[in-house]
Amino acid sequence: MRRVEKPWGHEEIWAETEDYLGKVLVIRAGHRLSLQHHVVKDETIRVEEGDLDLVLEDDRGQLQTRRLGPGQSARILPGRRHRFVAVTDCRLYEVSTPHVDDVVRHEDDYGRRD
Repeated sequence: MRRVEKPWGHEEIWAETEDYLGKVLVIRAGHRLSLQHHVVKDETIRVEEGDLDLVLEDDRGQLQTRRLGPGQSARILPGRRHRFVAVTDCRLYEVSTPHVDDVVRHEDDYGRRD
């Protein structure tokens, strides 16, 4: 397993192949990830602990917020803008295609750029 420190918490990469990627995201309460989209990366998340607001672009291009709790999941298709916001300390699983560098940031609270 490989741990990657982030300004909002950390990632634990537990599976990495040429076909898929599995990781755990630990997000501290009150923090949020970039508003971003992926060109080709297709991902599904499942909340293990905590409450997470998923901000996700709908079919009309509008951002919608949905509260997810333990056991709930969501798929994020390529091209859809999205953001994870930790209402409480959160732990979630992410399974995706292996495109780790496929991130286009639209907004970032920590000043990161692509």
